[in-house]
Amino acid sequence: MEHQVYVPAPASRLRAALADPARVARAVPGLQQDPSAEPGTGRLKVRIGSHSITYRGSLRVTARADGSYAVDGDAGEARGTGTVKLALTLRLAATDEGGSTVTVTGTASADGRLAELPADAVESAATRLLNRFVEALAEETPGSGSASDEPPPSVFETEVPPPSLAPDPVEEPLPEIFAEAAHARRTMIGRSAEEVDHAPPRGRYAPVPAPQTVAANSALRWAAPAAALALASAIVVTRALRRRR
Repeated sequence: MEHQVYVPAPASRLRAALADPARVARAVPGLQQDPSAEPGTGRLKVRIGSHSITYRGSLRVTARADGSYAVDGDAGEARGTGTVKLALTLRLAATDEGGSTVTVTGTASADGRLAELPADAVESAATRLLNRFVEALAEETPGSGSASDEPPPSVFETEVPPPSLAPDPVEEPLPEIFAEAAHARRTMIGRSAEEVDHAPPRGRYAPVPAPQTVAANSALRWAAPAAALALASAIVVTRALRRRR
């Protein structure tokens, strides 16, 4: 394997990031670190073409005397028996534009599901993973990452709440005019609330009144004669009109 990546960052920033295992682990795209393990140990999901393989393993970076870095990694399939081993070398070089080039050389061996996939798809996935790793490594700065890297606040800067046994503040008496207004307001609110509580329900929940029986009275006694008189008057007028015709 031989691959070269250019990043617009000075080589000093990359060297500082490679010297910190926690920053190296954060730069690996998609690495889910185990909380109780060393930095660089955890699960990594690799997508190759239309396939996805999840590995569990560790990655270590060691500085060499010649200025290069050795990258060693080994992992096994989370759901299978396949394994992967890496033995890479990273060489950094500054460019005239102020950036850096990272040359990656080495070997990688794999078996299991990865060995059954096409070689060009595996090479494309490895190249993409290296590019993202180097780019993320160039963006790593001291203090970046999770909030756990920040030092905890000092106990002297913590706000101390008031004691629970402290006496309650003394309330000053209100002027007489405000007291009368408050009394009147409470009286009005009490009356309105009482009226609302005793008011009958309305709408769909209103009670249905019972049918009332109409008793015979004097008004009903004159209803029939009046109707008969009106009918007789109508008959007389109709006959008179016919005679005129």
